Order: sequence, then C-alpha cells, then structure tokens
Amino acid sequence: MCSTRTGTGRAWSLSGGKVEEGEPPGTALVRGMRQETGIEVEVGRLLYVCGSLSGSTHVVHVTFEARHIGGTIGDITDGLDSRPIRGVEFVKFADLPNLGFTEKLRQLVMTGFPGSGSYMGAKSNIGL
Repeated sequence: MCSTRTGTGRAWSLSGGKVEEGEPPGTALVRGMRQETGIEVEVGRLLYVCGSLSGSTHVVHVTFEARHIGGTIGDITDGLDSRPIRGVEFVKFADLPNLGFTEKLRQLVMTGFPGSGSYMGAKSNIGL
C-alpha cells in the first residue's frame, strides 16, 4: 500500500486527489499518483465508494486497487498538490494502524475488501 504524509490532520493518507472536469476517475487516479508519489500505476478493480460531509460540501471517495508499473517513489513536482507532500512510502498492511489508519481499514485490506465495488456509506464505515 502506498501512503503519503501531508502533515495535516491524520499524518498519513491514501494517495489521491480531485477529478478534473471531464476526466474519468481511473485517469484521475493515474495522474494523482504520478503527481503525489512519482510512481506510475495501472488501475485495477473498484474497491469501494464512500462519502463524507465537510460543512455544506459532500466529498465522494472512490478507491481503486492499483498496481505499480513504473516511476520512482518520491519523484514529485512541488506545487502540483494543494498540500505539500512530506513523504511517500510503500507500507506493510500490518503497519496501517501505526500510521493513523484504523484497525477496521487494516482488516478490510487484509481480507481483500469483501464487498468490493460497493457503496459503503460514510467514510467512517471503512475506518477513514
């Protein structure tokens, strides 16, 4: 699993970003991973969709499985992300709780995301 350290809120998060107007979600994932981590990925299966409310803004999280196919981890261009990335690492699934992710998310990862491709409701339902 690849994580990025932003230094805001929970120190580590899954790599990702906004979808540009007219951009398919898979293309946004490839672009976001390149910008935030320096690595190239191939998009795999849809793992889950969940949402969160921040004031009057509703954010939808669409999370895909991705396979590392190239690039160099940490080879990022400053200024491409609204929050500076302070670190990028591949981490072992067992280490997720040590990085601020919940045990619930670790369990979902370890069991291969049962129910993958489904709407999970609030992001707290999956431990984010």
